Amino acid sequence: MEEMASFHTDAYLQHLQKVMTVQLQKGSLSMQQLWEEPPSLQPSACWTASARDEASGFCYLNDAVLGILRLRQKFDRVLYIDLDLHHGDGVEDAFSFTSKVMTVSLHKFSPGFFPGTGDVTDVGLGKGRYYSVNVPIQDGIQDEKYYQICETVLKEVYAAFNPDAVVLQLGADTIAGDPMCSFNMTPDGVGKCLKYVLQWQLATLILGGGGYNLANTARCWTYLTGVILGRTLCSEIPDHEVPVGCPPSSLSQPETSLLTLLSSSLQFFTEYGPDYVLEITPSCRPDRNEPQRIQEILNSIKGNLKHVV
Repeated sequence: MEEMASFHTDAYLQHLQKVMTVQLQKGSLSMQQLWEEPPSLQPSACWTASARDEASGFCYLNDAVLGILRLRQKFDRVLYIDLDLHHGDGVEDAFSFTSKVMTVSLHKFSPGFFPGTGDVTDVGLGKGRYYSVNVPIQDGIQDEKYYQICETVLKEVYAAFNPDAVVLQLGADTIAGDPMCSFNMTPDGVGKCLKYVLQWQLATLILGGGGYNLANTARCWTYLTGVILGRTLCSEIPDHEVPVGCPPSSLSQPETSLLTLLSSSLQFFTEYGPDYVLEITPSCRPDRNEPQRIQEILNSIKGNLKHVV
């Protein structure tokens, strides 16, 4: 609670605790699990949209902000990079008045698309002016163009800001096949962006984000975990065989739990069909990003970063 209060207001946290207490009476989670386990330890639990005193975009606690605040206890300048489909508005708003945290967000920017913020002209306020970098992108973008944009922006950002640590949010809702039906990327494209950040060899906290095609989200974060570990993963997704000939009554408690887990794994294995491979194939969605507009955005960002000291 004390760490959450470093960003969220006391009144808001008290309200959440009341709501959760009601929910706990209907479920099996303990209050200790909800309040003491760091959400950022789970790649699927990066909640970047919530504000100090309100929930937003499926998020009620902003663990990315909490992570940045913890890093600021040791590092002077922290760079936040948001590669989710949606604008990282909650994190940007939290640090929009400071020059100690720079936020960079590559996202879909279109009328009526949540949260409706993050145009290239949104650059921060006060002492934080020009320390918010927004890269608005249109539907249909694929790996090569996305990486070119990401690399160009991050190269300029790194030279101008000279960060001591990085928080990198990797959403899977940019991947082809996501119900958002927006970007047309694959884990390989996201992985190239990840590799670019890792080659800086800075202290780096990596978080998950959005992703609404669950099988593809699992594929994406599995591939990215391999990138982080420097491992090349087999293309074929291994099946999950449940042991036969072992009646539950003859098994110990740990063995029974393992059998239940394996049965659950077998249930979800079919979600990766019909090909059962790690790779994701882009769709035929047209790329709506005009080269001239992209260059204008990059030129604007480059000009803004000249003001960073």
